[in-house]
Amino acid sequence: QVQLAESGGGLVQAGGSLSLSCAASGRTSSYYAMGWIRRAPGKEREFVAGISRDGGRTYYSDSVKGRFTISRDNVKNTVYLQMNSLKSEDTAVYYCAADYSSIDLRSPDYWGQGTQVTVSS
Repeated sequence: QVQLAESGGGLVQAGGSLSLSCAASGRTSSYYAMGWIRRAPGKEREFVAGISRDGGRTYYSDSVKGRFTISRDNVKNTVYLQMNSLKSEDTAVYYCAADYSSIDLRSPDYWGQGTQVTVSS
């Protein structure tokens, strides 16, 4: 079992920045690709960013590429999402996820409880 706990969400103005963290505990999280998936009100779940087990590869959705940066620290068992140039359409609940098989988090094995990000225009 892997437990995931997100932090860092909040309210920010459009054009601003916010940083999310996801602390993993339990079974060694370095066995898993990690990343972020979001869900906006009334919309389907959307992949945001993923990072490989060793942190050497990253993958982003087109909607956030160039604005968001994902990173991980396997010593601290933590994954980060730096979000810059935020837009109102980035408003969503952001979930941390761990996937044993794929960096694009197609079938996450574990989920966090989510953290709300609200971007005001």
